[in-house]
Amino acid sequence: MNLIPTSRLLFLFAVICIPFTILASVISSAAILSYAIIFVFVLAATVDAFLSVRSFDGIRIECNELVRISVGRSSAIKIIIKNDAPQNGPIRLGLLFPDQLFSENQDIFFNLSSKEISSAIAWPVKGLKKGQYLLNKCYLEKKSLAGLWAKRTTFPIYCEIRVYPDLFSENKLLAALSADKSMGAHARRQIGKGREFEKLRDYNPGDSYEDIHWKATAKRSLPVTKVFQVERTQDIYVMIDASRMSARNAHIFNNGLLGKERRSADNNSSIFPQETILDRYITAALMIGKTAEKHGDNYGIVLFSDRVSLFIKAKSGKAHYSICRDSLYNADPNRVTPDFRELFTFAGTRIRKRALMIILTSLDDPVMSEDFIKHIHILSRYHLIMANMIKPAAANSIFSSSDIMSINSVYQDLGGHIVWNRLRELNVSLARQGADFFLLESRRLCSQLISNYINIKQRQIL
Repeated sequence: MNLIPTSRLLFLFAVICIPFTILASVISSAAILSYAIIFVFVLAATVDAFLSVRSFDGIRIECNELVRISVGRSSAIKIIIKNDAPQNGPIRLGLLFPDQLFSENQDIFFNLSSKEISSAIAWPVKGLKKGQYLLNKCYLEKKSLAGLWAKRTTFPIYCEIRVYPDLFSENKLLAALSADKSMGAHARRQIGKGREFEKLRDYNPGDSYEDIHWKATAKRSLPVTKVFQVERTQDIYVMIDASRMSARNAHIFNNGLLGKERRSADNNSSIFPQETILDRYITAALMIGKTAEKHGDNYGIVLFSDRVSLFIKAKSGKAHYSICRDSLYNADPNRVTPDFRELFTFAGTRIRKRALMIILTSLDDPVMSEDFIKHIHILSRYHLIMANMIKPAAANSIFSSSDIMSINSVYQDLGGHIVWNRLRELNVSLARQGADFFLLESRRLCSQLISNYINIKQRQIL
C-alpha cells in the first residue's frame, strides 16, 4: 500500500508552510506563532494519514473469470466490489489493459455506500487483435477523511479475456451462399444420383446395367438394381499454414483496390485492420466449419508449420465447434518454413476415410511451391485436394492495369506478371497431380472458399 499526497495537501503546504516560514525568518517576534501554525498543520496531516491506514478494510474485488469478445466488438468486464466493513466515500478503480485491448475508461470513480454490501460495475472493453489476455491486478485509490492523502493498493484478480475472430461481418456476406433456407437462400439441387448405397429394388426398364447388383440377381434369378442416395455426411479438413509466410499483413494482399487507392492504402495501413494472413485463414476455417455443419458434414482442423501442431478429428456439433474455436483463436505464426512432406505424411496416416482437404497456405515462394508439388501425391491419391492461397495484389498479367504513371510502374507490373505466370504454371502442375488450386482475394476469402465447397457438394465430387 502506498500513501500519496493529494493536490489539496500540496496546496495547503504552499499556502501555510512556505509563507509562515518566510515570516518567521523575517520577523522574529512572529516566529513562535508561525511555527505553531506549521506544527498544527503538520499534526493535522499526520493524523489524517494515520486515520487512512484502514481505508480498504473489508473491501474485496471480484470479476468474471472469462470474457469472450470478437475482434472489433465491444463487451464488458463485470467488476464486483464487496464492501463488508462497510466503508463510505468515493474510490477510484483502475485496470491495466494490454495494447491489444481498448477501453474508453482507464479508471472509474465509484461512490461506496455503507448500505450496499456488494456493488457491480460494467467496465467496457473492445478487442483489437485475437488472442488470450489476462488481467491479474485491480488498482484502487481512496482519499483520506480530510482529503489530504490518497491511499493506493493493488487487489489480485483473475480475468481471462479471449478475443475471437469477428465472424459477424462474414456471416452477412455469406448469407446468400448458405443452402439453408433459414439463412435467406434457396437450397441448391444436387447433381447426380449419389454415391452412398441405400437399398435394393427390382429392376425397372431403363435402369443402367452398371447399377445391377449381380450377386443378388444370381440368388433371386431376377434382375435387382442398386439404389443410391446423396451422401449426407462427409469429412472436411481445413489445413492452416501457420509458418512465416502467414505472418505477413493481410492488407497488402488486398487486391480489391487498384492504382492510387492501393498505393494510398499501403502508405496508410490504418485503413485496414492490422491482421495477418493467419488471422484471415483462421476466420475462414471457422466459417467453413459453420457452413459444413449446416450441410450435415463433419469438419476437422489441422494447424501446421514445420510440423503439425494441432490436429482435431472431423466431427460436428456445437461442442466440437467450440473446441475448434478455442484451439485456433490463440494461434500465432511461427518463423519457420512449412514442411509439406511432414504434413501430407501425417494426414495420410491419420485420416483414412476419403475427405475434402482444404489447404490454406502461400505458394508464391518458388521453393515452397516446388516442395508442395513434389509431395502432394501422398494425399491426392486418396483424398480430394483444394489448395488455396491469397492472391498477391501485384500478381497480374502485364499491362492489365491502366494506371501506368512512370517507368517504375512498368517494372512493377513486369514483376507482378512473373509472379502471375508462375502461379499459372503451379495451377497446371497441381491439376496433373489431381489437386485443384485457387487464387482468392483477401477480402472475399471466406465467401470464395465456401462457394467452392458448396460447388463440390452440389457436384458430388467427393
